[in-house]
Amino acid sequence: MPDTLRDLLAHRKSSSARGIYSICSAHPWVLAAAMQQAIADDSPLLIEATSNQVNQFGGYTGMRPADFHAMVMQIADREGMPRERIILGGDHLGPNPWQKLPAAEAMKHAIAMVAEYARAGFTKLHLDASMSCADDPTPIAVETVAERAAQLCEAAEKAAGERRDPLSYVIGTEVPVPGGATESLDHIAVTKRADAEETLITHREIFAAHGLEAAWPRVIALVVQPGVEFNHDSVVLYEPSKAQDLIKLLDAHTPLVFEAHSSDYQLPQNYVDLVRDGFAILKVGPALTFALREALFGLAAIEDELVPAQDRSNLIRVVEDTMLREPKNWKGHYHGTEEEQRLLRRYSYSDRMRYYWPEPQVKAAVDTLMDNLSQRTIPETMLSAYLPDAYRAVRAGSIPNEPLWIVLNAVREAIRPYAAACFQ
Repeated sequence: MPDTLRDLLAHRKSSSARGIYSICSAHPWVLAAAMQQAIADDSPLLIEATSNQVNQFGGYTGMRPADFHAMVMQIADREGMPRERIILGGDHLGPNPWQKLPAAEAMKHAIAMVAEYARAGFTKLHLDASMSCADDPTPIAVETVAERAAQLCEAAEKAAGERRDPLSYVIGTEVPVPGGATESLDHIAVTKRADAEETLITHREIFAAHGLEAAWPRVIALVVQPGVEFNHDSVVLYEPSKAQDLIKLLDAHTPLVFEAHSSDYQLPQNYVDLVRDGFAILKVGPALTFALREALFGLAAIEDELVPAQDRSNLIRVVEDTMLREPKNWKGHYHGTEEEQRLLRRYSYSDRMRYYWPEPQVKAAVDTLMDNLSQRTIPETMLSAYLPDAYRAVRAGSIPNEPLWIVLNAVREAIRPYAAACFQ
């Protein structure tokens, strides 16, 4: 559905600015909730897989691009979401998963990966060669980034062939770290207009040198830093006044929009302002599994009230034990005392817990939790105490008083501000 993405460009200079949010998650319940929201809004839905999450070696999900495509479409069929309204994208497609290798070897893997994404039916590809590999300087030159992006584009174009849906591309060199920052947010700066323009012009020239003139008009967006970010316990909110000079770039290089990464946890008006200012593609990921965790932990607290001790899921303890036993997905991100790390494992905005929901013992605990509460009526007063958003939705008749609906509603609550800003 690439025409939907190009429609964003047409709306950019109209009085009715529109955007699209990008769901960056592989959790089936997150995807189901996003589809329910898209159905309610009668809108398209952009879902993206990241290079370390899904690649030719399986990524941390164990899925290759074709597997991810199949999973999404299976959920769509179950939820009643028309397949033709789903846009699949690939995020941070480049050497990101192989940064510890020499550049030539990392790029060989990256080229194979982007080709596999294109063959599997992904139509929005973020070509991200901004990171340094083992034998690269830090940072790498804009020309090097553009050269590698052109190589990725060549591979994607060749793999896609003459199929019905042409590919759309996103480029950029000032790309925030996937999943949020790990350092202080004191020095988050908006991308300088001159730097963004240099990136754009350099890519255009090098794409032309590679014979990619036909692909260049399908470069629909540039990743920049609009001045939004989050780390473990803080969020930097969008301030339109700081981005005004950068925004002028869009008037000089139409048709083009900006793609905003790390837009999680902004306030509703911030999303309206971002879309109005040309940040028409808004990426959201950790905020969705953060909401899912809140709902599951709230249900676990209710379970402790309703279910005999020997029958409980003990979900919170199971997740904690699993994260301690297998620390690779959080250890390099959470620092401080043991108590500070414990709190970060549970409550960090960066939500490294999202990597652990597919673990067999965690999945089994979630299943037990849902089974236990599905067999009981959750008192509304308990919902009010532990899950007030769910309480209001149940009282209003918006959702049934059932555990899965409560979880899906929590994720939709995180999506709704995006939907309101993008499809107003």
